Amino acid sequence: MRIAILTDIHANREAFQSVLTDLSDRGIDRYALLGDIVGYGPDPEWCVDRAMELVAAGAWCIKGNHDSAIANPAESLNITARRIVNWTRPILSDEQREFLDRLPLTKQLDDILFVHASANDPADWNYVSSETRAIGSFEVSKARLIFCGHCHVPTLFSEDLGGRIKQQRIPPGMAIPLIRTRRWLAVIGSVGQPRDGEPQAAYAILDTDTNELTFRRIAYDVSATVSKIRRLGLPESLAIRLNTGA
Repeated sequence: MRIAILTDIHANREAFQSVLTDLSDRGIDRYALLGDIVGYGPDPEWCVDRAMELVAAGAWCIKGNHDSAIANPAESLNITARRIVNWTRPILSDEQREFLDRLPLTKQLDDILFVHASANDPADWNYVSSETRAIGSFEVSKARLIFCGHCHVPTLFSEDLGGRIKQQRIPPGMAIPLIRTRRWLAVIGSVGQPRDGEPQAAYAILDTDTNELTFRRIAYDVSATVSKIRRLGLPESLAIRLNTGA
């Protein structure tokens, strides 16, 4: 099975569509969306509708903290994120808000776990941003493969038989063998708001038959998304972030 893993779409229609277009001829059997369909971007309605269509066609979709904040105003967010969630909430239809609210926090498939943030407490939205911060996910889950988002920076960790955790190098666009003598935790990166200095949309493909993971980057029309952000009067910091990927 070939699983396309997308996360942190953040209402960025151009990035989301470019990734889906890139995936259209890659023999994908299943889509896994790891949350934050909304937040930060100018097209929440379109992105939620597309996610709903994918789920109706068999995709898995789990809840991110921005998705949760639509129904739960008490969710902890930074000032900019809070402003955009408050702007987004009345734009969405009842059906769209209900879809986001009903999303699960995790999805398990055999020895694979999908979660938005850290697996050790999914509803606390902890960042898996270092080897130390990856420990909790490995400790709480018995899954051989753990996939998450939330950090917006593609990262790969492995745990050896002695329990030692190491960050692994990610060769761009190349299949990485997920050797079975190790357990693996992959932070996929962000479709709609990359933060690793590379503005291209990020996603990954897991091939369960060959036991390989490929991190991919796809160019999209950043200027179109930035123009929408400015036209709608959303914070300029969001436009700058998309342009720089930082």
